[in-house]
Amino acid sequence: MEAVEALKEIGFWLERELAKTYRVEAFRKAAAAIEPLSPDELAKQVKDGSLKRLKGIGDRTFGIIAEAVAGEVPGYLADLRERGEKPLAVGGAKLRAKLRGDLHSHSNWSDGGSSIAEMARAAVWRGREYQVVTDHSPRLTIANGLSAERLAEQLDVIAEVDAEHDDLRLLSGIEVDILDDGQLDQTDEMLGRLDVVVASVHSKLKMDRDLMTRRMVTAIANPHTNVLGHCTGRLVAGSRGGRDQSRFDPEMVFAACEKFDVAVEINSRPERRDPPSRLIQIALDYGCLFAINTDAHAPGQLDFLDYGAERASANKVPASRIVTTWPVERLLEWSNAKH
Repeated sequence: MEAVEALKEIGFWLERELAKTYRVEAFRKAAAAIEPLSPDELAKQVKDGSLKRLKGIGDRTFGIIAEAVAGEVPGYLADLRERGEKPLAVGGAKLRAKLRGDLHSHSNWSDGGSSIAEMARAAVWRGREYQVVTDHSPRLTIANGLSAERLAEQLDVIAEVDAEHDDLRLLSGIEVDILDDGQLDQTDEMLGRLDVVVASVHSKLKMDRDLMTRRMVTAIANPHTNVLGHCTGRLVAGSRGGRDQSRFDPEMVFAACEKFDVAVEINSRPERRDPPSRLIQIALDYGCLFAINTDAHAPGQLDFLDYGAERASANKVPASRIVTTWPVERLLEWSNAKH
């Protein structure tokens, strides 16, 4: 197999397993280092050992490249593939099979680790019918949020990558910050140009309960909002440690979601598991729609849908009320209706 593809695939499986970032980056950097080389040039440098002197190539990655150049599937990759045959979650298989797309993912335009093109290729490989690129908005400077000007540039890139794929609709979107007063952190003009808008609270998560409720309901009522992202902001595991969920009136918030036709996100990231099951049940009682999303920041994290499907299934969320089970035409009809 091609050495570049072997290295990238290893990165995918490691991301899927939540490996340390430095381990993943070692393989992705090695792939980038050899990508400009022709097959003959790569084979020559492997044979004479000069490839080891190339920046980004270590003993481990050199060995993997050598196996690939010799026409073999590298042993390390074969082991990862074998582990990857098992789903990430035990339950939810039937619901997982019904999921067609994902409305929340990030690229290296904000705080993701891979290009839009790489994310699209992985989405095709993992069987997506559609994938939405939702990088962050300007206020989230720590995540390199997109100004209106950068977002406009990104729309052109998304259109170009979308045109390269016959078996995937790559859709435009944003994870827009819900500001303190409930306004959305992007211009109305730009929000109106997007296919899907995910609105999330990222700051002042300890805000007073009533003020947080008003903040969230204001954002939900905005005619551009399609999805309420990770509504509590909690963290239950992972390298960032724990974080308590924000306090708000769930009945008012989910009643607003139902009234304004906004889907409640079931965030599939294992460190979030947001909303908690109790809130999923309240949203169900209020007749809300749901979106099972990965919030992927790297290609390997696109498989996190397994976790979201497991939680939705355990909470008996009907597939008919999950917008990510819908065909893309129906999804876009729904998302554009408010705009």
